[in-house]
Amino acid sequence: QVQLLESGGGLVQAGGSLRLSCVVSGRTFSAYAMAWFRQTPGKEREFVAAANWIGRITRYADSVKGRFTISRENAKNTLYLDMNSLKPEDTAVYYCAATYTLNPPPPGPNDYNYWGQGTQVTVSS
Repeated sequence: QVQLLESGGGLVQAGGSLRLSCVVSGRTFSAYAMAWFRQTPGKEREFVAAANWIGRITRYADSVKGRFTISRENAKNTLYLDMNSLKPEDTAVYYCAATYTLNPPPPGPNDYNYWGQGTQVTVSS
């Protein structure tokens, strides 16, 4: 069984930075495309960024392009999301997700099979 565990969320002022991590256990990490999604109360889960199995193909939501960077270390079974120039509208619960390798990594939540429990990111103005 695949398990995903996010960490790194917290409270940060607008303009600040955070790094989220997601450790994957249970199966071969490099077999999966990985993604980050986020969700706020009353809204649907929103795509943030995705990376293919080796991290060389990435895609981003327009709202985070140029500010967020997705990366992965397959040797450490870990996915990252570096978030810079944070805005109050980035406030959400952030989830990592995994799916068997697809190129390019898909942006839809229904394309992902495994999910973490989420980590809260709060950006104050």
